[in-house]
Amino acid sequence: MFRSSDTPPRPPPAGPPTFEPIQRRRAFEDVCESIRHQLAIGALVPGDKLPAERELSLQLGVSRGALREALRSLEIAGVVELRKGVKGGAFIRAGDPTSMTRVMQDLVHLGAISLGDLTEARLLIQTSVARLVCERASDADIAAIGRNIDAMEAATLDGRHDERIRHVTEFYRLLALATGNEILTMLVDALTDILQRFLRGVSGGAPLPGLVQSRRRFLRHLRARDADKATRELETHLAKLHDHLLASSARPARDKTPDPRPSPRKRAAAKR
Repeated sequence: MFRSSDTPPRPPPAGPPTFEPIQRRRAFEDVCESIRHQLAIGALVPGDKLPAERELSLQLGVSRGALREALRSLEIAGVVELRKGVKGGAFIRAGDPTSMTRVMQDLVHLGAISLGDLTEARLLIQTSVARLVCERASDADIAAIGRNIDAMEAATLDGRHDERIRHVTEFYRLLALATGNEILTMLVDALTDILQRFLRGVSGGAPLPGLVQSRRRFLRHLRARDADKATRELETHLAKLHDHLLASSARPARDKTPDPRPSPRKRAAAKR
């Protein structure tokens, strides 16, 4: 237990505090914050059209150039849609989960996300998803997952690599949808899209040995609502997939440096 006596004494002050000058933000940043605030309080909702450029710039007290810069920034962020023509203008967009996917894709391309990062995140999220699916999945959900496995097996046997990959990645979306949790579905979609890019980079599109059998074991555990066995099956698969991708494709820069953490396979085994 933490005790006050355990706290080290504070060193004497080195001198009076010093403060850096406050940097004034650019006008377009204030405009972005103002529009986001209106979204947060519900004054703006998806589909709403913002006032015309001249009127909005007057209301905000900024130049039209600053307003245009703000709207372009919000468009890139997926908050607004800029339409041209007589009926054009700036419209609030509906929620777009793909914007998060695009950000994560950029981070992969910039080398900020390694295959190890991806596997670790998927182990944490997908196993939680698997437990919820065992608890919440309807008979229709389970039937859809079964059809997906059948389609993936057929594509594998016929050598239809692109179709096989599509079914492999769709499996995770079906699991996420079965939880009924929109946030988990968005996270799984983003992570799966990144996984698909790694899969397409594997030389020859070679399938992971034993994948069909693993999927069928998972389905059997799901039908039995056995969350522990379903989770273990998924953990084992994700760890094998990590090893398979490392062995089959060019390793990302960060994966070339030895990782002091245990491998995903060892972390999955340790949980058991």
